Amino acid sequence: MVRTLDAATLRRWCAACVDALDYHREEIDALNVYPIPDGDTGTNMLLTLRGAADLLRRELPDGTAQTAAVIARGALLGARGNSGIIVSQILRGLAERVAVEMPPQGHAFADGLAHAVALAYGAVAEPVEGTMLTVARAAAEAAKGAGSDELTAVVTAA
Repeated sequence: MVRTLDAATLRRWCAACVDALDYHREEIDALNVYPIPDGDTGTNMLLTLRGAADLLRRELPDGTAQTAAVIARGALLGARGNSGIIVSQILRGLAERVAVEMPPQGHAFADGLAHAVALAYGAVAEPVEGTMLTVARAAAEAAKGAGSDELTAVVTAA
């Protein structure tokens, strides 16, 4: 169980995201019905996170804030489609808030999610409910309502 958020944890998390998206890509692609049922949301999210992981391997940052920033920048550079842009903005929002407090506690993660959701909604010309934006917003609301400042409790609630 992760109790603190540090550079090594972020690197492992990024690799785990790539593995999970690679495994579930086709299933996510099949869910893709909005705005165009082109079946590429899982693929675009995977390519976006691979961009983050690739930049992380090339730059090898050592601090938590630096690692979060590299993940966010790599995701933006590797972003594909609306879903990739949304993911990159979520990672940017988390990175910006995590950098404020070291080591990040639960409230910093919850604040980061709320900030991330605002950035993600702002990155889409016409945000529509019932999409991954709604899922991100629900996660942010659950994190805020976790009733704990323990990182594990807040992440689990989200």
